[in-house]
Amino acid sequence: MCSQVQAKPVVQVFNTAITEAEVNQIQQGWCDALLAISAAYQNGGYDAAKAKAAAVIDTAYAYKFGPVAFKPTYSIGDETFRTSRDGALAYFVGPDPTIPQFRDKKLGFATYRHWVRCEIKDYVMQLLGNTANTMGQVILTDAQGQTAAPEKTWTFIREMDGSVRILLHHSSAPFDAR
Repeated sequence: MCSQVQAKPVVQVFNTAITEAEVNQIQQGWCDALLAISAAYQNGGYDAAKAKAAAVIDTAYAYKFGPVAFKPTYSIGDETFRTSRDGALAYFVGPDPTIPQFRDKKLGFATYRHWVRCEIKDYVMQLLGNTANTMGQVILTDAQGQTAAPEKTWTFIREMDGSVRILLHHSSAPFDAR
C-alpha cells in the first residue's frame, strides 16, 4: 500500500473584477492622455504628438491582443472603423506618410484643436466582472474656450497581466435631426 503525502498547495486567487474606481481612473487617464497629445503637438509638432499618441495607444487600448472595435467621432467611409493600432494613431494625430491608408487625412482629433480641458460625464456604467461598459459624453474645452461634447461608449477588459485596456471605443457627434 502506498501512502500519499499531501503537500500544502499554493493557492492563487485571480480577481479580475473591474471596479468603479478603476473605470473612473482609466477614463480620467484617457482625458489626461488626450490633453498630453494635444500639448505635445502645440509644443513639439507632429513628431512629438505621434510619439505621445503611440505610447498612449499602447497603454490604453488592447491592440496588442488583437483588433479593437474603435469607431472615432469624425471618421467616414472606408476609414470609419479603426480596428488597427495604425488607424487609431492616425485618428489621434492625423496624416502619417508612413501609413498609406491614412497619409492624406487632415489633422487628428487630438491635434486639430488645442484641447486644454477634458472631463467624462457617464450616464451608464456597467461592471461585468473582468469587463466594464460606460456610455456618456467626453466634454472638451479648447484654448479659445470653445467646447465639444462627443458621445462615447467604452468597453474595458482586464487582461491576465492585470492591466485594464479599452476593447471598444465608439464615439459620435450628437445627432442633429434638422
